[in-house]
Amino acid sequence: MTRPFRFAVQGGPFVDPVALGEHARMVESLGYDELYTYDHIGVAPGADSGLKIDPFLPLVVAAAATERLRVGPLVLNNEFHHPALLARTAATFDRLTGGRLVLGLGTGYAEAEHDWIGSPIRPPGPRVARFGESLAIVRSLLDTGSVGYDGEHESVHLDTLGVRPVQAHVPFLIGGHGRRVVGLGGRYADIFQFTGLTENEDGTPSAGGFALDQVSERSTWLSDAAGDRDAEIERSALVQFTSVGPDAPPASELAERFKLPEDVVAHTPFAVFGPLEQVVDKLERLREQLGISHFVVRDPKGFAPVVEALAGR
Repeated sequence: MTRPFRFAVQGGPFVDPVALGEHARMVESLGYDELYTYDHIGVAPGADSGLKIDPFLPLVVAAAATERLRVGPLVLNNEFHHPALLARTAATFDRLTGGRLVLGLGTGYAEAEHDWIGSPIRPPGPRVARFGESLAIVRSLLDTGSVGYDGEHESVHLDTLGVRPVQAHVPFLIGGHGRRVVGLGGRYADIFQFTGLTENEDGTPSAGGFALDQVSERSTWLSDAAGDRDAEIERSALVQFTSVGPDAPPASELAERFKLPEDVVAHTPFAVFGPLEQVVDKLERLREQLGISHFVVRDPKGFAPVVEALAGR
């Protein structure tokens, strides 16, 4: 099954309600389907670097300012959140936004952020194990309103959550790169997002997973883990760089920026640049090769010609 293209934006003026409302309406008017925040404290890598926002609250404003735009965090650091309290927040948020939540979820990675708040981050193995437990608990609470779960890291027993989401099934967007996280995506994701990001020794992200063969490998892992539900999962890419038009930089310049070979930068789904026709061709090839039909970008105006050319097709 070939899914139609969909596009989303991560970032915005999240601490100015008037500017945020205008931004959300602009994003919606340009044909994007979703607007996302992020979940960082102390330092926010990437979009709006330096802002330390709550991942949910600004999006109530964005949803109120628009008619159809879906909203959510991309992605929550699971280490920051207790699963039952997260389910309560998600259900409440879904009600306040009229059923427009896309719940983005990830394991977390930045050790420095945890040091700043005095909450040590778990090592990778236990962190992923707890992530799987949290997914099971939140899924049950949002779907049924109750849960009985005993795991290695979490034990939650609730007869009733006390608040129900508007949506019968709140979609999960799960992002990650490692095999165990991809496997959890196969089990729980409605949208699985390839990030191409790996961790340096200090916990900061790098472009170590940008190569097309690595993404292809993870697409296979996802299909294997998903089994019969593989066709239900929308494949997504979090694009780290976009530049569309005659002023787009050459691959050599981006190769130096990302410290990668030129051919990797030219073919990766995480850097989209060049003339409009070239970008359209690249995204169509990525959909054909890897099934990626959902792209999240950070420059809504600059990328708008691509959205106009491909959204829904």
